Amino acid sequence: MTEIASPFISQPRILVLGVMPGKPGTPPFRIVEIDGEVVCQARTVTDVLEVAASYGIKVHDLDDPNVVCWVGGDKFTWTPRPARR
Repeated sequence: MTEIASPFISQPRILVLGVMPGKPGTPPFRIVEIDGEVVCQARTVTDVLEVAASYGIKVHDLDDPNVVCWVGGDKFTWTPRPARR
């Protein structure tokens, strides 16, 4: 296979990991990585946008997989999933 025929695999700069339960009395959060470095614990989508802007990343579409990779949910997922039985 030549390089031209190989598929394009995007590597988004922003990775938002799954929801982690907070300590008792604190809200849940999601770890945010930018360029492979852990940069913050986001509690809302606004936190993700603010930290991206602080790194010079303009996010025009939170659903663009070339920009943001959401793990364990999407931009609307901010509470832990109930345990399966």
